[in-house]
Amino acid sequence: MEAPFARKRTLPALRWWIGGLLFLSTVINYMDRQTLSVLAPYLKQEFRWSNQDYAAIVIAFRLSYSIGQSVCGHFIDRVGTRTGLTFSVACYSIAAMFTSLATGLRSFMFFRFLLGAGESANWPAATKAVSEWFPKHERGWAVALFDSGSSVGGAIAPALVVWLYLHFRSWRPAFLIIGALGFLWLIGWRRFYYPPQCHPRISQAEKEMILSDKLHVEHAGPVGRPGDSAQPSRWIELLRLPQTWGIIAARGMTDPVWFFITDWFAIYLATKGFNPKDALLAFWIPFVAADLGNFFGGGLSSWLIKQGWSVGWARKAVIVFGGIGTSMLILTIFTANLYAIACLFAVSTFSYSCFATMGIVLPSDIYRSESVASVSGMSGTAAGMLTIVSTFLIGRITDRYSFEPVLVAGSLIPLAGVLLVLVLVRNTKCTEKGLVHVI
Repeated sequence: MEAPFARKRTLPALRWWIGGLLFLSTVINYMDRQTLSVLAPYLKQEFRWSNQDYAAIVIAFRLSYSIGQSVCGHFIDRVGTRTGLTFSVACYSIAAMFTSLATGLRSFMFFRFLLGAGESANWPAATKAVSEWFPKHERGWAVALFDSGSSVGGAIAPALVVWLYLHFRSWRPAFLIIGALGFLWLIGWRRFYYPPQCHPRISQAEKEMILSDKLHVEHAGPVGRPGDSAQPSRWIELLRLPQTWGIIAARGMTDPVWFFITDWFAIYLATKGFNPKDALLAFWIPFVAADLGNFFGGGLSSWLIKQGWSVGWARKAVIVFGGIGTSMLILTIFTANLYAIACLFAVSTFSYSCFATMGIVLPSDIYRSESVASVSGMSGTAAGMLTIVSTFLIGRITDRYSFEPVLVAGSLIPLAGVLLVLVLVRNTKCTEKGLVHVI
């Protein structure tokens, strides 16, 4: 795609400006989805919802979000990152704003379903953009940057949403105002984003660095020779590869833990006797920790690669660390202190983010650019489906029993994900045939 305007003065390190745009997109994405979870204690009281009723609304979002990731990933691989993400942000911003018109359980479910469909393209599109704009030794940092937007958005949303609710004495303006932010972002995106090979503001040196790294990675065979087999691009072909299932496990066995925290943390604190207004300071601690975890995991893997580690083992070392750290969630069962709970959740979210950053970056390490969004989307769909199941179970279990069984499961399941990644994401006969890149 050619840029529609003449070449302008180049920007140094343009790829990080692109990373900044992806970061802002993720911040807004998460602010839109967190609006409901922050308002949940108020909405539950106003509409007399049970935990299962609230779970039904969350599931409506997860259902469209899960299916949409595979569909949108394939769509983005076909139309390109610029067009795909433009369409996505416009759709979910409209859906977020229309949520202010909801009148009850069914209408909330309908608008959240639309929101999930629109938001589902963000991670496949951002992962594809990283594969297009960043060399492999910087991709950990780049994924950390855009993925940290989820925790930043999650940290900003509570204070802003509660302030809007108290200021207007209504929950409706919160959905309307926060939903409109996506249209402001679209102005910058449409004016600024183009692929590196035709961007009017990229320097020649940066362009050559990006494209030469990409050319080397995508044409090198298992021993540095030109590959003699084309990589698969169709879903059925990709699903025949063990590496694809390893990436699915990395997302599918960790994302439900993160979404439990983002969707249920306010309600969990309420069951412990903490008022949402009084718990605001503690509420953002796990989200800030998650933000730090993104950069620690991405930075550590990039540093290990520079020290001579293979890409595969640099990613896996961080995954092992993340899986062990996430298990600390179980210790919250044994305390009723607000800040002790917040800190234990913070250890878990920090570790989860280390793990998740690696799960997100792996498709760009293993597959060619034309398949990256598809694999990312499939892993997101699997994660979303498992999150739907977990959300249903959380609603039922917490209504009948307590949050304790949920916390135990959330501590142990990511460890199983670690084992599957170690077994499945490695150099195999598929690598020798040139079907996937050497890691």
